[in-house]
Amino acid sequence: MNSTPFRNTTAHWRQMDSAHHLHPFTDTKELTEAGGSRVITAAQGVTLTDSEGQKLIDGMAGLWCVNVGYGREELAKVAYEQMLELPYYNTFFGTATPSSIELSERLAKLTPKGLDRVFYGVSGSDANDTIVRTVRHFWNLEGKPSKKTFISREYAYHGSTMAAVSLCGMSAMHGQADLPLPGFEHIMPPYWYDYGGSQTPEDFGHRAAQALEDKILELGADTIAAFIGEPIQGAGAVIIPPESYWPEIQKICRKYDILLIADEVICGFGRTGQWFGCDTYGIEPDFMTLAKGITSGYLPLSAVMVGDRVAKTLYDKGGEFYHGYTYSGHPVCCAVALKNIEIMERENLVERTREETGPHLAALLEDLRGHPLVGEVRSQGLLGAVEMVKDKATRTHFDNLGKAGGICRDHCFANGGIMRAVRDSMVMSPPLTITKAELDKLIGILRKSLDQTAKDVGVA
Repeated sequence: MNSTPFRNTTAHWRQMDSAHHLHPFTDTKELTEAGGSRVITAAQGVTLTDSEGQKLIDGMAGLWCVNVGYGREELAKVAYEQMLELPYYNTFFGTATPSSIELSERLAKLTPKGLDRVFYGVSGSDANDTIVRTVRHFWNLEGKPSKKTFISREYAYHGSTMAAVSLCGMSAMHGQADLPLPGFEHIMPPYWYDYGGSQTPEDFGHRAAQALEDKILELGADTIAAFIGEPIQGAGAVIIPPESYWPEIQKICRKYDILLIADEVICGFGRTGQWFGCDTYGIEPDFMTLAKGITSGYLPLSAVMVGDRVAKTLYDKGGEFYHGYTYSGHPVCCAVALKNIEIMERENLVERTREETGPHLAALLEDLRGHPLVGEVRSQGLLGAVEMVKDKATRTHFDNLGKAGGICRDHCFANGGIMRAVRDSMVMSPPLTITKAELDKLIGILRKSLDQTAKDVGVA
């Protein structure tokens, strides 16, 4: 039963939405002309319900974030109790709250060794913005003010503030706001299927990493502040790097004294079958960006994990850090994050993803490889992608890149499953609580949608 106080018709909601709401990453005119928004009114487990009563398996865990699934009474209860006791106080002026203190200690123990300090925000975007400021401050304190430039990758996604978009490797985002800002460079991604040609994944991983060293040598190591990368590029279409890639990236960063930033906003909190993507790939970063799964999306919270080298300089030489947000370390968000981590540990969701549901998803996707539309399938833990192409033998994309993806996404919605289309890849990131039976159903919906899409685009 829908217990919310909202009592309107779908048509009225859509009218109000079209009149007043500017949606993120949306063509508002196109949405309105297509009939308006799908209104989601309830959710339980891995299933959403819209205002017309349709049930949808959420293959994206909201926006890569609802790791423990919907309807968790424990999370609602701890938020309620914290709101009654202390609904808000800031962490400025030498103050803290019990939940922000205890979460800081918990994160320091949970994340890779050497990440012992935490700075809080409310989104991955502001966390990466914080990192940009902190990195430049660090190098100034170290007497190397020329080290200002950040290197990222094509297809990278790091958020939507001006600095975060500059870190992104998304040309469409850059074009709308005269970005990137000065001091941001981009190199090729470790995208073997699209860039690897006839190379083996191992050889290509070395070549993709070499692109970092080439850019450093081009610009001069004394100008480079940091390299940032998602362990797996989620919004880039679940680009999973070859095993040879991250060890080389790490070696290059250490060779040229460049800070290494791991953006774990999507990969973190069990998504890859380990607590963090850094654990999966053996990355030892100087900074780690956390958000999304930290609260399973129940409340907005982000965290910047700061490595010991940087933290020591800030402590010894930094003085006052002129940076912060009203909601940094919000006590309710931190309390929910603590309970969310407790649930994940109690239910062994990381181990289950690694040993049970992740391998099951991989096997289901492998069965799609023979489909006439499918050029590649890829997965790690409960991150997956199915890439559609015009010609499998030559890895040739469709001329209107993204059209097939949009068609397949719409078929998935109509068939009762939510997946995201990135270019012509169907990507998925279901809640970590999803069962094998629910995965069977989700990928069954995808298979049906691929069949329908093949007819629509004229692929036999």
